Amino acid sequence: MKNIIKFSLLAVFMFSDFVMFADPGDDDNNGGGGLEGSDPAPAPINGKLIILLVLGVIFAFYKIKSALKKA
Repeated sequence: MKNIIKFSLLAVFMFSDFVMFADPGDDDNNGGGGLEGSDPAPAPINGKLIILLVLGVIFAFYKIKSALKKA
């Protein structure tokens, strides 16, 4: 019974993603711009990628080291 509840909860979370991020329809005929009228420019992410990479490598070494100590 617990497996069925876990599976159904997982299915609801997985399928709700499609509904939450659905594209708006093309029925905006009044020319008001709708939801996508004046979007700001996207933020660049390439400035902090080196820091993210270094932190990821440090975290990976930490996890590997702690896993080897347990074994």
